[in-house]
Amino acid sequence: MATMTFYCVKCHAKKDVDEKDWTRTTMKNGRPAAKAKCPDCGTGMYRILPKDT
Repeated sequence: MATMTFYCVKCHAKKDVDEKDWTRTTMKNGRPAAKAKCPDCGTGMYRILPKDT
């Protein structure tokens, strides 16, 4: 199973999130991103993905 590393601003730490727990989204400017919730505090986390994914 693939994992992706996000940064939680509230916890000030990097978190590994499993593929089943994050979703791909598109930001307003058209860039792809990944969206997840912090497993510890529940804060929303985003990660900008490369344009070719």
